[in-house]
Amino acid sequence: MSVDAHMVEDGVSPKTAQALESAMERLFAGKPQRTDGRLTKENLWQEAQVSRATMNRAAGILARWDAHIAHHGKTTPGEARRDEEITRIRRKLADKTQECTALKRKLQAAATAIAALHHDNQALRDELGRRGGTVVPLRRDHP
Repeated sequence: MSVDAHMVEDGVSPKTAQALESAMERLFAGKPQRTDGRLTKENLWQEAQVSRATMNRAAGILARWDAHIAHHGKTTPGEARRDEEITRIRRKLADKTQECTALKRKLQAAATAIAALHHDNQALRDELGRRGGTVVPLRRDHP
């Protein structure tokens, strides 16, 4: 039997093709065994425990890899969940920031009103002091 008889259509042995296919499926499922799980060709050959050159000969497998990445993107399921969580938290932060800005404006308006009332109160006390008037409290016990 010749060496070519042991090769599959991809230019690699059936054992290598199976290792690459299994590695590809694990990476796509977000369940890597030997890498960090990012969807990169470097992780593919490391996950399959083959050399980069061997992986590069598996044209059919790489074509399926490229098609999957083109259709689904390079984001793993875990990264997609993380990105969704980050997006949700950013939206929540933006809402809270907007709420804080509105409350800050109200606080500034209240502080301005309090300062104006304090100023008016002080002016009335000063005016009362200059007139020499006396403030007499109204008694509530009279009918």
